[in-house]
Amino acid sequence: MSEIAAPAKPRRNIEAVLLLLALAVGVGANMLVGLDEDRAFDSDFWIQGGTLVGLVLAFHFVLRFRAKYADPVILPLVTALNGIGLAMIHRLDIAEGSDAADRQLLWSTVAVAAAIGVLFLIKDHRILRRYTYISLIVSAVLLLLPLTPLGLTINGARIWISVGGGTFQPGEIAKITLAIFFAGYLSANRDLILLAGRKVGPLQLPRFKDMGPMMAAWAVSIGVLVFQRDLGSSILFFGLFMAMIYVATSRVSWVLIGLALIGAGGLVAVQLFSHVALRIDSWLNAFDPEVIDRVPGGSFQVVNGLFGLASGGMTGTGLGQGRPDLVTYANSDMIIAALGEELGLIGLFAIVLMYVLLVSRGFRAALGTRDGFGKLLACGLSFTIALQCFVVIGGVTRLIPLTGLTTPFMSAGGSSLLANWIIVALLLLISDAARRPAATGLPVNMQPALAAPGEATGKTYRKGRNEVTGA
Repeated sequence: MSEIAAPAKPRRNIEAVLLLLALAVGVGANMLVGLDEDRAFDSDFWIQGGTLVGLVLAFHFVLRFRAKYADPVILPLVTALNGIGLAMIHRLDIAEGSDAADRQLLWSTVAVAAAIGVLFLIKDHRILRRYTYISLIVSAVLLLLPLTPLGLTINGARIWISVGGGTFQPGEIAKITLAIFFAGYLSANRDLILLAGRKVGPLQLPRFKDMGPMMAAWAVSIGVLVFQRDLGSSILFFGLFMAMIYVATSRVSWVLIGLALIGAGGLVAVQLFSHVALRIDSWLNAFDPEVIDRVPGGSFQVVNGLFGLASGGMTGTGLGQGRPDLVTYANSDMIIAALGEELGLIGLFAIVLMYVLLVSRGFRAALGTRDGFGKLLACGLSFTIALQCFVVIGGVTRLIPLTGLTTPFMSAGGSSLLANWIIVALLLLISDAARRPAATGLPVNMQPALAAPGEATGKTYRKGRNEVTGA
């Protein structure tokens, strides 16, 4: 007799309990900042705390109606990270006399509203597969915008555009549209890509004509590096494609070819472009006195961040009691150094663990969903967050050259915050589809396999490990 699958539970009440803990972390951090600066429970505290509570509770109630089977851990993790980031930016505002926390709070509101909009507009994530090539066109437009008269060059990188008196980074949205394109292309052409090519030793190399998407991704990443002078985005875009094609094909040969292309492009860039050579030199010789004070391309920012991390030790100086304001761009590029100084190695490990849990829940959603497009999209979006964290933390700790990427959900920056909250909404939609009970009374080993809208012409049923298709 076939076993009947136990009904899935929404787990929204568990999410509500975890949200209370996450809000206690974020609002509590802001409270500690005020206590240490003799500004406890001032108007900034109530506005920032009240807004954060209202935003996440609104998101939570929307999930109860639009995606009630979504993962219950993702939203609390993001809430805690966003709250800690707001608290640290507010702490730096007090030291520097700036108002970046107010702008970050405004962007948090816009980002959460956009994520809620995604939940209402996209009922089923598989609908996005229809827009595979439209996503490619949108990605190209977004990446080219900074090279138009709208583009702005800030700190040597041309990755921003001027919008209404402010700045916006189109590449942050492009990473989402590129993930949608890659997921749609690879899920539709996986069998073609897997066709046997030449075998060299233990490696099965792909056919040359099947390497077109990889070469295009390599060209895009090199183009971003050359024309926009942004090493971080270049690594992110190509790494996204490499991760997704490996998930789709499970072939190590693609990874090795990708690494060879990145290595070759990097060597050429170092020889031809001075800004790349200066970035590498400031990484390798960071403590050289001549390199520290060099303008441009000096290592003063990295060295100061390392001294800040060292002064924090294991337990940190305490929120509001360190000097993270001595580090350039402490509230954006170097916020990890600021948090490491005041929360210590233990606090920094806790933050890294939250990112690890967030990424793992995204991969869990990918494993649970029953359509190839959803699996690839969830893997790509989750890997984007993981790679961005690695590049940022690696640059701050001098494991790799410092880049201009922001720490997801924590660094000051509206475009990054907006893009990452949209990623959260998409992951929640995919996890809802993965955990939602099938709309049929069939036993679990005969439930319909999901397909993208308009993709299947018949009904496909799973029976054991075999699939049976009917007209």
